[in-house]
Amino acid sequence: MRQQMNRKICDIETVLKKYLPDKEGYQKTIFEAMEYALMAGGKRLRPMFMYEIYTMLGGSEPDAIEPFMAAIEMIHTYSLIHDDLPAMDNDEYRRGRKTTHVVYGEAMGILAGDALLNYAYETASKAFGCEYPERAIEAYRVLVSKAGVFGMVGGQVVDVEMNGKVPDRDMLKFIYELKTAALLEASFMIGGIMAGAKKDEVDTLCRIARNVGIAFQIQDDILDVTSTTEELGKPVKSDEKNEKTTYITLCGMEAAKKAVKEYSENAVALLDGLPAVNGREYVKWLVSELINRKK
Repeated sequence: MRQQMNRKICDIETVLKKYLPDKEGYQKTIFEAMEYALMAGGKRLRPMFMYEIYTMLGGSEPDAIEPFMAAIEMIHTYSLIHDDLPAMDNDEYRRGRKTTHVVYGEAMGILAGDALLNYAYETASKAFGCEYPERAIEAYRVLVSKAGVFGMVGGQVVDVEMNGKVPDRDMLKFIYELKTAALLEASFMIGGIMAGAKKDEVDTLCRIARNVGIAFQIQDDILDVTSTTEELGKPVKSDEKNEKTTYITLCGMEAAKKAVKEYSENAVALLDGLPAVNGREYVKWLVSELINRKK
């Protein structure tokens, strides 16, 4: 299935290029910086999960789902650009190459993140012309909510405020649910909404993604301690450098590994309860691959 995943990544990158603005005009530098960040590689997990859930539940209209696939990766990328800034994590490498602010300067790095966020909403709105515009409107509502102060941004705020402090387990879970899981929730939910899933099915998709997101973040904590910069493609020990409390520092390595297993098993169990027009084995494999990754 790894070859299948690689093919799907190539397909997603074709979609991303399709929706990027042409690099021309007086403001072409920002277009170049947007492309530099967006096309830097990566697992493309959020658009991949979105598409797989969409097709699993019977969706078949590319023009309906592709704008959302591009939009969610733009939002994810903007968050990484800002996360790497000197005022935040101050990282110089992302996905194995120089971060956007290192290449283009701090001011242009901030603007590239701003541009990707706003352009994501412009891109997602292109789905309004699909066969089921009412689904696209609901999916758009989910996208903007999960990206904002009640989603990813809200989690990032609490994460920043906790630098040098020790949150309890409930607050750490809150951070993980918003900072990491929220965009995955959007991916799963939008895939379901655009395929015509029932409300209870969309709610289940949200719960699956939340389990996947928390497991993903705990595994990220583990890799920050056990991996290398070469293997991970970004600096390790950054949590320690930024005095961040992680699941490992709070609960220990063994408890962290156990939690990853439990959250991933919960996700798969919930996934097995959903209908599947086109099968779900690849989605289950992708969840396992994501959670047990080494980079």
